[in-house]
Amino acid sequence: MSINFTDFFNLDYWRDLLSFDIFSLSFFVNLLDVIVVWYLVYKLIQLVRGTKAIQLFKGVGLFIVLRFLAGIIGLKTLSWLMDQVITYGVIAAIVIFQPEIRRGLEHLGRSSLFKTSKNEKHQDEVLVQSLDKAVQYMAKRKIGALITIERTTGLEEYIETGIALDADVTGELLINIFIPNTPLHDGAVIIREDKIAVASAYLPLSESPLIPKEFGTRHRAAVGISEVSDALTLIVSEETGDVSITLNNRMMTELSRQEYLAILNRELVPEDKIGKRNVLQSFLEGVNKGGRK
Repeated sequence: MSINFTDFFNLDYWRDLLSFDIFSLSFFVNLLDVIVVWYLVYKLIQLVRGTKAIQLFKGVGLFIVLRFLAGIIGLKTLSWLMDQVITYGVIAAIVIFQPEIRRGLEHLGRSSLFKTSKNEKHQDEVLVQSLDKAVQYMAKRKIGALITIERTTGLEEYIETGIALDADVTGELLINIFIPNTPLHDGAVIIREDKIAVASAYLPLSESPLIPKEFGTRHRAAVGISEVSDALTLIVSEETGDVSITLNNRMMTELSRQEYLAILNRELVPEDKIGKRNVLQSFLEGVNKGGRK
């Protein structure tokens, strides 16, 4: 039994679904169908969260809610109008997002069906090594630094405030960016997909009263970005040379080399990364990259 998208707004469909024998094969097939659809929606929202595309999804969500309410109340004209918007909106979305969809399919075609390559894990290890090299150099010389690493939550809003680089991450380049009195030293470096996306970016400042008074703008910006995303941020204090990390609205301060390396390896190079990404994730990540290009 196949399911059309419009079936989700049909009350008769839900009555028929709930009237099935819960132990029948048809019931489990339809239940699996619904679960897969909502999983796809959930993963897509995760990928665009924090980007401007989320505004588009809010608009789509509003149309879906209106269609659902119109069906319940019995507003036939509004229901028909919403059906047309949804039906032809799919075609419009394909036209508008054709480059992103094509890039996602290309990314899927280059990927293994069930696992990532070992090279991807190697890139993460190189990233940690580059960060360590830069942090060690700057901490010893009390060179202030603010380095944010994008993870699941998109940081497009903050990337747009910086100066685009799209450069490979190396310790030498990070050091050079944060050398005092250079054009790019003020602000944050944002790393996306193992690349330095931008330098001199502005991050949201936290207004939390729990932040100690001795911490300045860099630390408040690091806490601020951790409040609105799952990004990991490294801070080197220009007053003391201490190294701090913010993650998930938490700030860990005065970290030794062993401590911050342990955090970086745990968060950026998980042991089970190989073999855990499936076809859906590969495609969606390709679409997401295409939208950010």
